[in-house]
Amino acid sequence: MVRELTIDTPGRGLHEITNLVAAVVRDARLSEGLCTAFVRHTSCSLTIQENADPSARRDLEGWLSRLVPEHDPLYTHTAEGPDDMPSHIKSALTNVSLSIPIIGGTLALGTWQGIYLWEHRRSPHARRVIVYVGA
Repeated sequence: MVRELTIDTPGRGLHEITNLVAAVVRDARLSEGLCTAFVRHTSCSLTIQENADPSARRDLEGWLSRLVPEHDPLYTHTAEGPDDMPSHIKSALTNVSLSIPIIGGTLALGTWQGIYLWEHRRSPHARRVIVYVGA
């Protein structure tokens, strides 16, 4: 089963999509298998991260922004604004796809794990995520 999800992000940050992905897995009615999620963009990414304490997500966002700052004078790809090239680098350093086992018809995530679309741009975007569920 393949489904494309559209995720409207309000801007930069980690936006949880666990329930949306889990719904695709439920609809597939597969007891065991693999769920693959793939984001179809070059300035955002996917990650599995703690879903209990939002400070972990804020710290990740702050750390990555310090690692890849805006306004680096060495960037040449600047036509789309100061957050564009850093967004591409952040996407390259993180993940554009995830693979999660399916056990007993559900995602085999740990107790504190959630699936996040990590928006690296400041402005809102409609992001497309392909979710594939197979045996």
